[in-house]
Amino acid sequence: MEKHMKYLTKKEIDTFKQSLEELKGQLLKQAKKCVSEVQKPDEATGYSQHQADQGTDDFDRQINLGVTANELQVLKDIERALTKIEEGTYGICDITGEKIPKKRLEAMPYALTTVKAKEMMEKGLV
Repeated sequence: MEKHMKYLTKKEIDTFKQSLEELKGQLLKQAKKCVSEVQKPDEATGYSQHQADQGTDDFDRQINLGVTANELQVLKDIERALTKIEEGTYGICDITGEKIPKKRLEAMPYALTTVKAKEMMEKGLV
């Protein structure tokens, strides 16, 4: 029923949940900041008439969009991890059903897969 309880204690789960919620808050704040920077009118961002400066401004906007896209993926993973806590499956790989090592969860509490499963996904094997 509660698969994660076999190797994660209630205290560990609570600690991971708190970490996930804090990280979620930080990322939401950062994502909102990035979105507002990208949406600013050109005049407010120091838009220049010089082509090189315009290229730099465009590059900066693309970087902000890329960071935001990455942050949104992490937010999705955090939401999934929080759902898994509620379901009692936190710490179990979504692909293989194996336990995700505690060290991986400590480094990335929103990890949804083992390293092996992640590598298989990246290689297109899953």
